Amino acid sequence: MRVVIAGAGNVGRSIARELIGNGHRILLIDRDPAAIKTESVPEADWLLADACELSSLEEAKLDSCDVAIAATGDDKANLVHSLLAKTEFGVPRTVARVNHPSNEWMFDDTWGVDVSVSTPRLMCALVEEAVTVGDLVRLFSFHSGNANLVEMTLPEGSPRVGTQVADLNLPGESVLVAIVRDGAARAPERDAALEANDELLFLADPNCEKELAQYLVPRIARPVEA
Repeated sequence: MRVVIAGAGNVGRSIARELIGNGHRILLIDRDPAAIKTESVPEADWLLADACELSSLEEAKLDSCDVAIAATGDDKANLVHSLLAKTEFGVPRTVARVNHPSNEWMFDDTWGVDVSVSTPRLMCALVEEAVTVGDLVRLFSFHSGNANLVEMTLPEGSPRVGTQVADLNLPGESVLVAIVRDGAARAPERDAALEANDELLFLADPNCEKELAQYLVPRIARPVEA
């Protein structure tokens, strides 16, 4: 894939190194000359330009990229870059960094954002995922698809322990996408049976999360933590 990253700070460069290591072609854009450190990621292409200007994005050939990542430290810049990428250049997938949690509500398809990444939210979700059993934890939101990635560690008392994947009657459009058992992720094969302490990953409609939690662990469900 060809990926354009707006913001060549520590976050942008780290993303670039990871993606290059996975075989992708990367262009880093930043308007600050001090951020253009080509020696830090020599395999990437670099562009000194404003990632919120149409002329800069035309120079970057944004219309030929597969993913646009807005990774600056400025939420306004990340929103503008995502909106231009989606509406003016038809980029198939946009990912935007949220720096301030109070701005999360703006990072949706209205601003051209397919996936928003909020470090505080992710850290809280990972903490909750590590310490809770039997609670549905929201890990990630896909705004354009109106779906969330949610996780539950199945407790021993769940009536779904021993149920085969093919026999699960998940509510709404919920989909079981992976089972993590003994530290190893595996595909949810139809004849596989759920076991206590399995970490189950689902794609779920936000409106069905409480129903999904109730199906997996019947009780008076507590609200799902965002």
